Amino acid sequence: MSLLARLLKPVPPTPELPDTRFGRYSDSYKSPMHHRVWDMAVEAFEAGQYLNSFRAFLEYLRDEQEDNVQWKDEGTSISFELYQGSRKVVGIANTRHVKAEAVIAKANRLHVAFMRRLVEHNFNLSYCRYALDSTDHIVLMFDTFTLDGSPYKLYHALKELATHADKQDDLLLEEYEDLQPVTTAPLWSLSDKERQVKYAYILREIQAALKVWESNCIDKDQYAGGIGYLLLQLIYKLDYLTQPQGYTMEALERMHRLYFSEDNKSATHKNLMLIKELRQLAARPAEQFYKELYRTSATFGITTPVNHTMIADFIKSELPNMDWYYEHGYQEIALAVPGFIVGYCLFNYALPRPVRNLMHLYMHIIEADFFEQLGIPSPWRQARVLQPRVVRQAIARIVAANQKEYPGLNPAVGSLQFKDLPTFARTFLSMIAEMEAIKM
Repeated sequence: MSLLARLLKPVPPTPELPDTRFGRYSDSYKSPMHHRVWDMAVEAFEAGQYLNSFRAFLEYLRDEQEDNVQWKDEGTSISFELYQGSRKVVGIANTRHVKAEAVIAKANRLHVAFMRRLVEHNFNLSYCRYALDSTDHIVLMFDTFTLDGSPYKLYHALKELATHADKQDDLLLEEYEDLQPVTTAPLWSLSDKERQVKYAYILREIQAALKVWESNCIDKDQYAGGIGYLLLQLIYKLDYLTQPQGYTMEALERMHRLYFSEDNKSATHKNLMLIKELRQLAARPAEQFYKELYRTSATFGITTPVNHTMIADFIKSELPNMDWYYEHGYQEIALAVPGFIVGYCLFNYALPRPVRNLMHLYMHIIEADFFEQLGIPSPWRQARVLQPRVVRQAIARIVAANQKEYPGLNPAVGSLQFKDLPTFARTFLSMIAEMEAIKM
Protein backbone atom coordinates (compact mmCIF):
# COMPACT_ATOMS: atom_id res chain seq x y z
CA MET A 1 0.00 0.00 0.00
CA SER A 2 1.39 3.41 -0.97
CA LEU A 3 2.17 6.09 1.61
CA LEU A 4 -0.68 8.23 0.29
CA ALA A 5 -3.14 5.32 0.60
CA ARG A 6 -2.04 4.63 4.18
CA LEU A 7 -2.52 8.28 5.05
CA LEU A 8 -5.92 8.48 3.43
CA LYS A 9 -7.34 5.32 5.01
CA PRO A 10 -7.67 6.52 8.65
CA VAL A 11 -8.67 10.11 7.89
CA PRO A 12 -11.77 11.02 9.96
CA PRO A 13 -14.51 13.20 8.44
CA THR A 14 -13.81 16.92 8.58
CA PRO A 15 -15.88 18.50 11.38
CA GLU A 16 -18.30 21.32 10.61
CA LEU A 17 -16.43 24.60 10.87
CA PRO A 18 -17.46 28.22 11.41
CA ASP A 19 -18.16 30.04 8.14
CA THR A 20 -14.98 32.13 8.23
CA ARG A 21 -13.29 33.33 5.06
CA PHE A 22 -9.61 33.99 4.50
CA GLY A 23 -7.54 35.74 1.86
CA ARG A 24 -8.38 37.59 -1.29
CA TYR A 25 -11.11 36.56 -3.68
CA SER A 26 -9.97 35.13 -7.00
CA ASP A 27 -12.08 34.58 -10.10
CA SER A 28 -9.41 32.27 -11.54
CA TYR A 29 -11.03 29.06 -10.29
CA LYS A 30 -13.65 28.78 -13.03
CA SER A 31 -15.58 25.57 -13.65
CA PRO A 32 -15.77 23.83 -17.06
CA MET A 33 -19.24 25.37 -17.42
CA HIS A 34 -17.75 28.85 -17.08
CA HIS A 35 -15.18 28.12 -19.76
CA ARG A 36 -17.93 26.87 -22.08
CA VAL A 37 -20.07 30.01 -21.68
CA TRP A 38 -16.98 32.19 -22.22
CA ASP A 39 -16.40 30.46 -25.56
CA MET A 40 -20.09 30.95 -26.37
CA ALA A 41 -19.78 34.67 -25.58
CA VAL A 42 -16.78 35.06 -27.90
CA GLU A 43 -18.39 33.06 -30.71
CA ALA A 44 -21.68 34.98 -30.47
CA PHE A 45 -19.86 38.32 -30.54
CA GLU A 46 -17.84 37.34 -33.61
CA ALA A 47 -21.14 36.31 -35.30
CA GLY A 48 -22.64 39.73 -34.57
CA GLN A 49 -25.09 38.35 -31.98
CA TYR A 50 -24.17 40.99 -29.43
CA LEU A 51 -26.89 40.49 -26.85
CA ASN A 52 -26.45 36.72 -26.93
CA SER A 53 -22.77 37.37 -26.35
CA PHE A 54 -23.58 39.60 -23.38
CA ARG A 55 -25.94 37.02 -21.89
CA ALA A 56 -23.21 34.37 -21.97
CA PHE A 57 -20.73 36.91 -20.61
CA LEU A 58 -22.88 37.52 -17.52
CA GLU A 59 -23.13 33.75 -16.99
CA TYR A 60 -19.34 33.64 -17.07
CA LEU A 61 -19.07 36.35 -14.39
CA ARG A 62 -21.61 34.81 -12.04
CA ASP A 63 -20.28 32.91 -9.04
CA GLU A 64 -23.10 30.98 -7.35
CA GLN A 65 -21.29 30.90 -4.03
CA GLU A 66 -20.77 34.66 -4.07
CA ASP A 67 -24.21 35.45 -5.57
CA ASN A 68 -22.37 38.34 -7.20
CA VAL A 69 -24.17 39.04 -10.50
CA GLN A 70 -27.87 39.63 -11.16
CA TRP A 71 -29.65 40.62 -14.39
CA LYS A 72 -33.05 41.13 -15.99
CA ASP A 73 -33.43 40.19 -19.64
CA GLU A 74 -36.10 42.13 -21.51
CA GLY A 75 -35.28 40.77 -24.96
CA THR A 76 -33.94 43.93 -26.60
CA SER A 77 -32.05 45.07 -23.51
CA ILE A 78 -30.44 43.55 -20.42
CA SER A 79 -30.17 45.45 -17.14
CA PHE A 80 -27.63 44.08 -14.70
CA GLU A 81 -25.82 44.66 -11.45
CA LEU A 82 -22.68 43.13 -10.02
CA TYR A 83 -20.99 43.37 -6.64
CA GLN A 84 -17.40 44.08 -5.77
CA GLY A 85 -16.73 44.51 -2.09
CA SER A 86 -18.84 47.39 -0.78
CA ARG A 87 -19.70 48.72 -4.26
CA LYS A 88 -22.56 47.86 -6.58
CA VAL A 89 -22.07 48.30 -10.34
CA VAL A 90 -25.31 48.82 -12.27
CA GLY A 91 -25.65 48.89 -16.03
CA ILE A 92 -27.60 48.16 -19.15
CA ALA A 93 -26.77 46.55 -22.49
CA ASN A 94 -28.85 46.90 -25.64
CA THR A 95 -28.27 46.58 -29.35
CA ARG A 96 -26.47 49.93 -29.43
CA HIS A 97 -24.62 50.55 -26.15
CA VAL A 98 -23.26 48.94 -23.02
CA LYS A 99 -23.21 51.31 -20.05
CA ALA A 100 -22.21 50.72 -16.44
CA GLU A 101 -21.55 52.88 -13.39
CA ALA A 102 -20.86 52.69 -9.68
CA VAL A 103 -21.82 55.47 -7.28
CA ILE A 104 -18.94 56.22 -4.91
CA ALA A 105 -20.23 58.91 -2.54
CA LYS A 106 -22.48 61.97 -2.25
CA ALA A 107 -20.74 65.35 -2.27
CA ASN A 108 -22.33 67.80 0.16
CA ARG A 109 -19.90 70.43 -1.09
CA LEU A 110 -17.75 70.39 -4.22
CA HIS A 111 -14.36 70.61 -2.54
CA VAL A 112 -11.48 71.26 -4.91
CA ALA A 113 -9.21 68.72 -3.14
CA PHE A 114 -11.22 65.58 -3.87
CA MET A 115 -12.27 66.84 -7.31
CA ARG A 116 -8.63 67.31 -8.25
CA ARG A 117 -7.79 63.83 -6.98
CA LEU A 118 -10.49 62.28 -9.13
CA VAL A 119 -9.32 64.16 -12.22
CA GLU A 120 -5.81 62.83 -11.58
CA HIS A 121 -7.24 59.30 -11.22
CA ASN A 122 -8.88 59.65 -14.63
CA PHE A 123 -5.46 59.86 -16.27
CA ASN A 124 -4.57 56.44 -14.83
CA LEU A 125 -7.74 54.67 -15.97
CA SER A 126 -7.87 52.78 -19.26
CA TYR A 127 -11.62 52.29 -19.74
CA CYS A 128 -13.50 54.31 -17.12
CA ARG A 129 -13.80 57.87 -15.86
CA TYR A 130 -14.92 59.65 -12.70
CA ALA A 131 -17.77 62.12 -13.05
CA LEU A 132 -20.44 64.01 -11.09
CA ASP A 133 -24.07 63.28 -11.79
CA SER A 134 -26.88 65.85 -11.64
CA THR A 135 -27.30 65.37 -7.88
CA ASP A 136 -23.58 65.73 -7.05
CA HIS A 137 -22.88 62.03 -6.60
CA ILE A 138 -19.35 60.92 -7.49
CA VAL A 139 -19.75 58.22 -10.12
CA LEU A 140 -17.27 55.95 -11.87
CA MET A 141 -18.54 55.25 -15.40
CA PHE A 142 -17.88 53.09 -18.42
CA ASP A 143 -19.66 52.93 -21.76
CA THR A 144 -18.99 51.53 -25.22
CA PHE A 145 -20.82 50.81 -28.45
CA THR A 146 -22.15 47.25 -28.39
CA LEU A 147 -20.38 46.34 -31.62
CA ASP A 148 -17.11 47.36 -29.95
CA GLY A 149 -17.86 45.55 -26.69
CA SER A 150 -16.12 42.21 -27.05
CA PRO A 151 -16.10 39.93 -23.99
CA TYR A 152 -12.39 40.64 -23.56
CA LYS A 153 -12.94 44.41 -23.47
CA LEU A 154 -15.99 44.15 -21.22
CA TYR A 155 -14.14 41.94 -18.73
CA HIS A 156 -11.22 44.33 -18.33
CA ALA A 157 -13.41 47.45 -18.33
CA LEU A 158 -15.86 46.17 -15.72
CA LYS A 159 -13.00 44.84 -13.60
CA GLU A 160 -11.34 48.27 -13.66
CA LEU A 161 -14.64 49.96 -12.77
CA ALA A 162 -15.56 47.56 -9.97
CA THR A 163 -12.17 47.27 -8.28
CA HIS A 164 -11.42 51.01 -8.38
CA ALA A 165 -14.88 51.89 -7.07
CA ASP A 166 -14.52 49.41 -4.21
CA LYS A 167 -11.18 50.83 -3.15
CA GLN A 168 -11.91 54.54 -3.50
CA ASP A 169 -15.17 54.79 -1.56
CA ASP A 170 -13.71 54.06 1.89
CA LEU A 171 -10.55 56.09 1.21
CA LEU A 172 -12.45 59.20 0.09
CA LEU A 173 -14.95 58.99 2.94
CA GLU A 174 -12.15 58.61 5.49
CA GLU A 175 -10.29 61.65 4.19
CA TYR A 176 -13.00 64.15 3.17
CA GLU A 177 -15.74 65.25 5.56
CA ASP A 178 -17.71 66.84 2.70
CA LEU A 179 -18.57 63.37 1.38
CA GLN A 180 -21.23 61.04 2.72
CA PRO A 181 -21.74 57.31 2.06
CA VAL A 182 -24.35 56.00 -0.34
CA THR A 183 -26.16 52.71 -0.90
CA THR A 184 -23.71 49.84 -1.13
CA ALA A 185 -23.62 46.27 -2.32
CA PRO A 186 -24.86 43.68 0.20
CA LEU A 187 -22.63 43.54 3.27
CA TRP A 188 -22.66 40.86 5.98
CA SER A 189 -21.67 41.73 9.51
CA LEU A 190 -19.22 39.47 11.28
CA SER A 191 -20.10 38.15 14.70
CA ASP A 192 -18.92 40.17 17.67
CA LYS A 193 -16.64 37.30 18.59
CA GLU A 194 -14.97 37.19 15.17
CA ARG A 195 -14.44 40.94 15.10
CA GLN A 196 -12.99 40.95 18.61
CA VAL A 197 -10.65 38.06 17.84
CA LYS A 198 -9.43 39.70 14.63
CA TYR A 199 -8.96 43.13 16.21
CA ALA A 200 -7.06 41.65 19.17
CA TYR A 201 -4.91 39.64 16.75
CA ILE A 202 -4.04 42.71 14.67
CA LEU A 203 -2.94 44.66 17.76
CA ARG A 204 -1.09 41.72 19.33
CA GLU A 205 0.91 40.89 16.21
CA ILE A 206 1.83 44.51 15.50
CA GLN A 207 2.96 44.98 19.10
CA ALA A 208 5.03 41.78 18.93
CA ALA A 209 6.83 43.03 15.81
CA LEU A 210 7.41 46.46 17.39
CA LYS A 211 8.83 44.75 20.47
CA VAL A 212 11.40 42.92 18.35
CA TRP A 213 12.27 46.19 16.62
CA GLU A 214 12.69 48.09 19.89
CA SER A 215 14.56 45.34 21.74
CA ASN A 216 17.82 45.79 19.79
CA CYS A 217 18.22 42.01 19.83
CA ILE A 218 19.66 42.26 16.32
CA ASP A 219 21.55 44.99 14.49
CA LYS A 220 18.91 46.88 12.49
CA ASP A 221 21.36 48.05 9.85
CA GLN A 222 23.49 44.96 9.39
CA TYR A 223 20.47 42.65 9.29
CA ALA A 224 17.92 44.96 7.72
CA GLY A 225 16.89 42.17 5.36
CA GLY A 226 15.87 39.93 8.26
CA ILE A 227 13.86 42.74 9.84
CA GLY A 228 12.22 43.29 6.46
CA TYR A 229 11.12 39.66 6.33
CA LEU A 230 9.65 39.99 9.82
CA LEU A 231 7.63 43.10 8.95
CA LEU A 232 6.46 41.94 5.54
CA GLN A 233 5.24 38.56 6.76
CA LEU A 234 3.27 40.46 9.41
CA ILE A 235 1.61 42.67 6.77
CA TYR A 236 0.67 39.72 4.59
CA LYS A 237 -0.71 37.51 7.35
CA LEU A 238 -2.83 40.36 8.73
CA ASP A 239 -4.30 40.80 5.25
CA TYR A 240 -4.92 37.08 4.74
CA LEU A 241 -6.22 36.13 8.16
CA THR A 242 -8.35 39.16 9.07
CA GLN A 243 -9.59 40.31 5.62
CA PRO A 244 -9.86 44.00 6.58
CA GLN A 245 -11.64 46.49 4.33
CA GLY A 246 -11.28 50.23 3.85
CA TYR A 247 -8.41 52.10 5.50
CA THR A 248 -6.71 49.06 7.02
CA MET A 249 -6.66 47.17 3.73
CA GLU A 250 -5.23 50.20 1.94
CA ALA A 251 -2.64 50.70 4.71
CA LEU A 252 -1.40 47.13 4.31
CA GLU A 253 -1.27 47.52 0.52
CA ARG A 254 0.54 50.85 0.89
CA MET A 255 3.20 49.24 3.12
CA HIS A 256 3.71 46.55 0.49
CA ARG A 257 4.14 49.23 -2.20
CA LEU A 258 6.49 51.29 -0.04
CA TYR A 259 8.83 48.38 0.55
CA PHE A 260 9.01 47.22 -3.05
CA SER A 261 9.09 50.65 -4.72
CA GLU A 262 12.23 51.25 -6.78
CA ASP A 263 13.20 54.52 -5.10
CA ASN A 264 16.85 53.74 -4.23
CA LYS A 265 16.08 53.88 -0.49
CA SER A 266 17.99 51.46 1.74
CA ALA A 267 16.36 48.44 3.37
CA THR A 268 16.88 50.12 6.77
CA HIS A 269 15.01 53.22 5.62
CA LYS A 270 12.17 51.12 4.24
CA ASN A 271 11.93 49.22 7.53
CA LEU A 272 11.61 52.57 9.33
CA MET A 273 8.75 53.54 7.02
CA LEU A 274 6.95 50.26 7.73
CA ILE A 275 7.42 50.71 11.49
CA LYS A 276 5.90 54.19 11.27
CA GLU A 277 2.92 52.88 9.30
CA LEU A 278 2.37 49.99 11.71
CA ARG A 279 2.43 52.31 14.72
CA GLN A 280 -0.16 54.55 13.07
CA LEU A 281 -2.32 51.53 12.28
CA ALA A 282 -2.16 50.23 15.85
CA ALA A 283 -3.07 53.68 17.21
CA ARG A 284 -6.46 53.79 15.47
CA PRO A 285 -9.52 53.50 17.72
CA ALA A 286 -11.10 50.07 17.98
CA GLU A 287 -14.41 51.25 16.52
CA GLN A 288 -12.67 52.24 13.28
CA PHE A 289 -11.27 48.73 12.95
CA TYR A 290 -14.65 47.20 13.69
CA LYS A 291 -16.28 49.23 10.90
CA GLU A 292 -13.85 47.67 8.43
CA LEU A 293 -14.43 44.06 9.44
CA TYR A 294 -17.34 42.78 7.38
CA ARG A 295 -17.98 40.27 4.61
CA THR A 296 -18.71 41.16 1.00
CA SER A 297 -19.29 39.54 -2.37
CA ALA A 298 -16.86 39.94 -5.25
CA THR A 299 -16.88 39.46 -9.00
CA PHE A 300 -13.26 40.14 -9.94
CA GLY A 301 -10.04 39.01 -8.33
CA ILE A 302 -7.20 41.46 -7.83
CA THR A 303 -4.47 38.80 -7.66
CA THR A 304 -2.44 37.67 -10.68
CA PRO A 305 -2.75 34.07 -11.94
CA VAL A 306 0.61 32.27 -11.93
CA ASN A 307 1.80 28.74 -12.64
CA HIS A 308 3.47 26.40 -10.20
CA THR A 309 6.90 26.75 -11.80
CA MET A 310 6.98 30.44 -10.89
CA ILE A 311 5.99 29.70 -7.30
CA ALA A 312 8.57 26.89 -7.03
CA ASP A 313 11.32 29.19 -8.30
CA PHE A 314 10.28 31.90 -5.82
CA ILE A 315 10.37 29.45 -2.91
CA LYS A 316 13.78 28.11 -3.92
CA SER A 317 15.25 31.59 -4.26
CA GLU A 318 13.99 32.92 -0.91
CA LEU A 319 13.98 29.92 1.43
CA PRO A 320 17.79 29.68 1.90
CA ASN A 321 17.71 33.17 3.42
CA MET A 322 16.35 31.68 6.65
CA ASP A 323 19.36 29.44 7.25
CA TRP A 324 21.76 31.98 8.78
CA TYR A 325 19.17 33.29 11.21
CA TYR A 326 18.21 29.78 12.28
CA GLU A 327 21.83 28.66 12.77
CA HIS A 328 22.57 31.75 14.91
CA GLY A 329 19.54 31.41 17.18
CA TYR A 330 17.21 34.00 15.64
CA GLN A 331 14.32 31.58 15.30
CA GLU A 332 11.63 34.27 15.06
CA ILE A 333 13.31 35.87 12.05
CA ALA A 334 14.13 32.47 10.57
CA LEU A 335 10.43 31.58 10.71
CA ALA A 336 9.55 34.96 9.18
CA VAL A 337 11.23 33.98 5.89
CA PRO A 338 8.84 31.10 5.02
CA GLY A 339 6.05 33.25 6.47
CA PHE A 340 7.00 35.97 4.00
CA ILE A 341 7.04 33.48 1.10
CA VAL A 342 3.58 32.13 1.88
CA GLY A 343 2.13 35.57 2.64
CA TYR A 344 3.61 37.18 -0.46
CA CYS A 345 2.16 34.46 -2.68
CA LEU A 346 -1.31 34.67 -1.12
CA PHE A 347 -1.25 38.49 -1.22
CA ASN A 348 -0.20 38.83 -4.85
CA TYR A 349 -1.10 35.68 -6.76
CA ALA A 350 -4.04 33.51 -7.77
CA LEU A 351 -2.29 30.22 -7.06
CA PRO A 352 -3.11 26.79 -8.47
CA ARG A 353 -5.76 25.44 -6.12
CA PRO A 354 -3.64 22.69 -4.46
CA VAL A 355 -0.88 25.21 -3.75
CA ARG A 356 -3.37 27.66 -2.25
CA ASN A 357 -4.84 24.85 -0.13
CA LEU A 358 -1.40 23.86 1.14
CA MET A 359 -0.40 27.43 1.89
CA HIS A 360 -3.62 27.92 3.82
CA LEU A 361 -2.79 24.77 5.78
CA TYR A 362 0.62 26.28 6.53
CA MET A 363 -1.06 29.41 7.91
CA HIS A 364 -3.42 27.25 9.95
CA ILE A 365 -0.55 25.31 11.49
CA ILE A 366 1.68 28.29 12.26
CA GLU A 367 -1.18 30.48 13.53
CA ALA A 368 -3.06 27.66 15.28
CA ASP A 369 -3.90 29.79 18.33
CA PHE A 370 -5.68 32.38 16.19
CA PHE A 371 -7.75 29.71 14.44
CA GLU A 372 -8.67 28.14 17.78
CA GLN A 373 -9.87 31.52 19.06
CA LEU A 374 -12.13 31.76 16.00
CA GLY A 375 -13.60 28.37 16.89
CA ILE A 376 -11.77 26.46 14.14
CA PRO A 377 -10.14 23.23 15.43
CA SER A 378 -6.37 23.21 15.05
CA PRO A 379 -5.14 19.73 15.95
CA TRP A 380 -1.77 20.23 14.25
CA ARG A 381 -0.17 21.34 17.53
CA GLN A 382 -0.85 20.01 21.00
CA ALA A 383 0.79 21.81 23.90
CA ARG A 384 2.62 23.74 21.15
CA VAL A 385 4.16 20.49 19.86
CA LEU A 386 3.65 19.59 16.18
CA GLN A 387 1.64 16.42 15.48
CA PRO A 388 3.22 14.76 12.40
CA ARG A 389 0.43 12.25 11.74
CA VAL A 390 -2.32 14.89 11.86
CA VAL A 391 -0.37 17.19 9.53
CA ARG A 392 0.18 14.37 7.03
CA GLN A 393 -3.51 13.50 7.16
CA ALA A 394 -4.43 17.10 6.38
CA ILE A 395 -2.12 17.05 3.34
CA ALA A 396 -3.71 13.75 2.25
CA ARG A 397 -7.16 15.39 2.38
CA ILE A 398 -5.92 18.21 0.14
CA VAL A 399 -4.51 15.69 -2.34
CA ALA A 400 -7.81 13.77 -2.34
CA ALA A 401 -9.87 16.93 -2.89
CA ASN A 402 -7.75 17.87 -5.93
CA GLN A 403 -7.28 14.36 -7.33
CA LYS A 404 -9.72 14.76 -10.22
CA GLU A 405 -8.08 17.88 -11.64
CA TYR A 406 -4.53 16.91 -10.65
CA PRO A 407 -4.41 13.09 -10.81
CA GLY A 408 -0.62 12.97 -10.55
CA LEU A 409 -0.43 15.16 -7.46
CA ASN A 410 1.76 13.41 -4.88
CA PRO A 411 3.58 15.73 -2.43
CA ALA A 412 6.54 14.10 -0.71
CA VAL A 413 5.12 14.11 2.82
CA GLY A 414 7.93 11.81 3.88
CA SER A 415 10.36 14.70 3.49
CA LEU A 416 8.69 16.72 6.25
CA GLN A 417 10.66 17.23 9.47
CA PHE A 418 9.05 18.23 12.77
CA LYS A 419 11.99 19.12 15.01
CA ASP A 420 10.70 22.68 15.50
CA LEU A 421 8.59 25.23 13.63
CA PRO A 422 11.38 26.70 11.46
CA THR A 423 12.52 23.21 10.41
CA PHE A 424 8.95 22.19 9.65
CA ALA A 425 8.36 25.42 7.69
CA ARG A 426 11.48 24.93 5.59
CA THR A 427 10.67 21.32 4.71
CA PHE A 428 6.97 22.09 4.12
CA LEU A 429 7.76 24.79 1.56
CA SER A 430 10.44 22.63 -0.03
CA MET A 431 7.78 19.94 -0.43
CA ILE A 432 5.52 22.43 -2.24
CA ALA A 433 8.37 23.57 -4.49
CA GLU A 434 9.17 20.00 -5.52
CA MET A 435 5.60 18.97 -6.32
CA GLU A 436 4.79 17.86 -9.83
CA ALA A 437 1.53 17.56 -11.79
CA ILE A 438 0.52 21.15 -11.01
CA LYS A 439 -0.88 23.16 -13.89
CA MET A 440 -3.08 26.20 -14.24
